[in-house]
Amino acid sequence: MGIIIGKNTRAIVQGITGSQGSFHTKLMLEYGTQIVAGVTPGKGGTKVHNVPVYDTVEEALENHEADASIIFVPAPFAADAALEALENGIKTVVIITEHIPIKDAINVMAYAKQVNATIIGPNTPGIITPGECKLGIMPAHIFKPGSIGMVSRSGTLTYEIAAGLTKKQMGQSTCIGLGGDPVVGLNFIDVLKIFEKDSQTEGVALIGEIGGNLEELTAEYIAREKYPKPVVAFIAGRLAPPGKRMGHAGAIIMGKAGTAESKIEAFKKAGVDVAEKPSDVAALLERLVKR
Repeated sequence: MGIIIGKNTRAIVQGITGSQGSFHTKLMLEYGTQIVAGVTPGKGGTKVHNVPVYDTVEEALENHEADASIIFVPAPFAADAALEALENGIKTVVIITEHIPIKDAINVMAYAKQVNATIIGPNTPGIITPGECKLGIMPAHIFKPGSIGMVSRSGTLTYEIAAGLTKKQMGQSTCIGLGGDPVVGLNFIDVLKIFEKDSQTEGVALIGEIGGNLEELTAEYIAREKYPKPVVAFIAGRLAPPGKRMGHAGAIIMGKAGTAESKIEAFKKAGVDVAEKPSDVAALLERLVKR
């Protein structure tokens, strides 16, 4: 079953005619995701991998039912694309684009909150419910259906840790990349709340990184609410020099806040097992989750 998306999800692709949009539409279709339409202004009436393309989201929804959108639109125009989806009633929006101007991202998140919609990203690998639906750019073959929920700020570490879980025959319920930009939609606490209500999810792999205080706030939440499902964390960036941005726009340490040490300490204080290296996550979860 998984969370947020599943086998009944019907999606549109905004920016479907671009090289990335076209490439990943093909892979999502091959995985079994129901891509019902694409949107690229000026390209209406064409087809990409047999998916009809429209000039606007409104036009696409007049011809097809859809409840999700995935956005491959260049950064200067990505916020407008997201707002167009939200204004037309799309309730799940995955923004793959990175480096969207912060002011634009804030506007999108504020509007999404008003209309009670879910934003994943920007700068995210997307979301996958293994065996059912993939809205993203992740390599699908490393995931398998199961009971471990994954929530991550790092795309490549998601893949590495998911592959480790799959190797140990620990499948995943849903895997979500929060995104690496400074302003993103869903956060760790939002996703933990949804996993808590999901009967399929028996344990959670949480992959954080340096920068910001999302992880510290999440550790506080886990301790305060006595989170009922086992969580294993991994924090990337232990060796990052202070004041340097490492990869993600959000991954910058200022002073003492946002360091790997402060995040690891916060999780340990909350009673969460913290893996030393990515390959340890599966072994720790294996001990905690009843097989």
